[in-house]
Amino acid sequence: HYFQTVKDHLVSDGLFLLHTIGSNRSRSTTDPWTSKYIFPNSMLPSANHITAASEGLLILEDWHSFGHDYYLTLKAWESNFEKNLPTLAHCYNERFRRMWHYYLLSAAGSFRARNVQLWQLLFSRKGIEGGFMVPR
Repeated sequence: HYFQTVKDHLVSDGLFLLHTIGSNRSRSTTDPWTSKYIFPNSMLPSANHITAASEGLLILEDWHSFGHDYYLTLKAWESNFEKNLPTLAHCYNERFRRMWHYYLLSAAGSFRARNVQLWQLLFSRKGIEGGFMVPR
């Protein structure tokens, strides 16, 4: 239903950018701890999930994978959180601090090990005449 809704609302020459975290394997759930404390009822789509869901509806113009960059982002967030904790201590208890620290570093580890990915996919309704040129 998701990609059908995108198609229904995308103007004929419009582009749709899907920015998502993805999994190397097709599964329907995420790990129990993350599902309970960070992203309830979530799942990480696989490449297969995305292509199957968009098949026949949109044209995939580009697929960019930059999971290693997100590893660096998560490490920076964790460092900034710890650095600013004295200022934030009145807002968060020790339990929250440990949980947030655990989440940021375990997620960073998943990206560093390339078990999960960060993707940006560009779709069009009818294709881009001459193709989509990516300035990388």
